[in-house]
Formats: sequence, structure tokens, C-alpha cells
Amino acid sequence: MHNLEGRRVTVYCAGSAKVQPKYLRAAEVLAADLVDAGASLLFGGGKTGLMGHLATCVLERGGKVQGVMPHLLKDIEMNHPGVDDFTFVHSMAERKALLLQDTAGLVAMPGGTGTLDELIEAVTLKRLGQYLQPIVLLNQDGFYDALIALIDRMVDEEFMNPEHRNLWTVVAHPNEVIPALKSTPLWDAQAVLRASVK
Repeated sequence: MHNLEGRRVTVYCAGSAKVQPKYLRAAEVLAADLVDAGASLLFGGGKTGLMGHLATCVLERGGKVQGVMPHLLKDIEMNHPGVDDFTFVHSMAERKALLLQDTAGLVAMPGGTGTLDELIEAVTLKRLGQYLQPIVLLNQDGFYDALIALIDRMVDEEFMNPEHRNLWTVVAHPNEVIPALKSTPLWDAQAVLRASVK
């Protein structure tokens, strides 16, 4: 079991201002569980959508929040006004790299192409042994079913190895996220040797 006390957990999620209430409620559960576990939130810094709601909920519970945002989004005032601990970078690529740095794991909630981009890069880096921490996919109401099916097809058609189905841990409910982060084993640093199908 991994101890999350004092560790940072990255959460990828939607910045879109229109969010269904069920996803907002999930963010509230995750925020409470993060704070109760003693973990801090590392996120993309946005003030709207799931991003903004999650950060606000963590802050309201006395938790610690760190944001990472490219200047192009700060320049249009997308940064969360309640977050004091910010790192501003020059590109989306820099943001993605910092969101993976020194974390106890990461969580992907529902989102759009930005969330998908961040998630797939993290999974690819894990496949190459460059990110070893747990990746938890919050598949709320089957949101990620099609993506999971696509990965399964990649394995079935031998673009990936069967072990690559385990690059992430899939949970259905937000209250399963923290237990999954704590219980998922670290990935093998030698995974790069098995990254391709031979």
C-alpha cells in the first residue's frame, strides 16, 4: 500500500465550463478523499469546469493545491484565483511534463481532448518505463468505455502486449480512486524492454 500523506496527486479533468452535475459531485467526493488521505492536488490550474470545481473543493477543505498553466491560458485569465501556488510555463508540453513530476500517481476524470492528450501521454510514458506511478481512470457512467475497448483492440491486434492492459487501473466510482492509488503496484522501470510486441 502506498502512503499518500504529504504527496502530490495529479488530476486530469475538463476545463469546459459546462459540466453535468454528476461529474461535479464526483469531483467533490474526490476532493474530500484527497484531503482525508493527506495528499495535495496538482492540476492544470483552470478556474472553470471540473478543474476549477475540484480545486475549490480541496481548498475549502483546507487542502493544498498546486496549479501548472501555460502563459497563453493565464493571459486570458483562465487561472484559478484561489490558488496561490502556481507555476506558469511556456507550452502545453512543459505543463504536461510538470504535471507528472514527483507525484504519487495520477487520476483521469472525464474531460475533452486536453484530458485525453494528457492521459495518453502518461500511459505511453509508463509503457516506456518513464512514469512508474499508478494511473487511475475514473470511468464514471462508462465515460471511458470506448477508450478501454480501443486499448483492448490494440492488444488483440498485437500493437501492444497483454500486460499493457494494466498500465492503468479502472474504477467506476470516485470513492474508489484513493484506494486504487494506494493499492496499485508501481510499474517496472525495465518496462521499456517490453514496450514493443516481439
